[in-house]
Amino acid sequence: MSVIRLRLLMVLPFVLWGTAMTAMAPLLSSGGSWLVASLRLLPAGAALLGWVVFSGRRLAIDRRDLGWFALFTLIDACLFQGLLAHGLEGTGAGLGSVLIDCQPLVVALLARALFAESINPVGWVGLGCGLAGIFCLGVPAELLGHWWLFPDLPVVSQVLQPGEVTMLFAALAMAFGTVLIRFASRYSDPVAITGWHMLIGGLPLLIIAEFSHGFFLPVWSGLDWARMIYASVLGSALAYGLFFWFANRSDLTSFSSLGFLTPVFALTTGGMFLGERLEPLQWIGVVMVLLSVICVSQRRRLWEPVGRLES
Repeated sequence: MSVIRLRLLMVLPFVLWGTAMTAMAPLLSSGGSWLVASLRLLPAGAALLGWVVFSGRRLAIDRRDLGWFALFTLIDACLFQGLLAHGLEGTGAGLGSVLIDCQPLVVALLARALFAESINPVGWVGLGCGLAGIFCLGVPAELLGHWWLFPDLPVVSQVLQPGEVTMLFAALAMAFGTVLIRFASRYSDPVAITGWHMLIGGLPLLIIAEFSHGFFLPVWSGLDWARMIYASVLGSALAYGLFFWFANRSDLTSFSSLGFLTPVFALTTGGMFLGERLEPLQWIGVVMVLLSVICVSQRRRLWEPVGRLES
């Protein structure tokens, strides 16, 4: 596989996630967050497991991985997807993806502590630049322009949107899930692990949806069902399959930093299909995000002496 094709495949999950956020957002008001989350996971898990069987990969989970797999399923499927869908109701596709994609910084810290991945000064600058970029993308300009008024709680409460805290907790759950895949697939196929955790993790969300509103199929149009299928098959099955396959093999810090690109795609498609528009400050955030990805992914080449790299 060529380097260019590999790079494109590494970016693809974040493209699909950003566009899937746009596809899911209009469905939440009629379907409910828990039902949409379960409909996203269950077909995606079944599709991934079907591909595992078709490709001749190992379907069964090694019993030595069962404990980590259970923790991975609880955090990344049940907790993350539930918080994601619930928080998306209060934030919208663009802002929701911005808030949830602060997780590369958490992943970098966990990878440093658990796997001793190096983060040199260029990498830290890149992570800081990406974090600043998503603030520019998602935090209202009036709040950034008057940050010294934070003690004035009524002003802040009027500016901030509901669901933001939920999305930040979802970001933490996703960060821990990104790290846990390495422990959950030590002896098992990572794609099979991803499929099983989506299929099993979607069941509690479906049960919660049933007890919350009673089990029902929402009255969606053909376009709405197409949105749901896209979010499930492409935005979940393909995106998560590729993501956890790379997360199990690549440098976690560099790979997870590509997550800063997700809100760029979400805001772009949100503008095209949902009428969301980028403000000048948000365009600055887009540039900072792109600069962050370059710094983190190329941190060794930019920091280490040329002679050392050649040797």
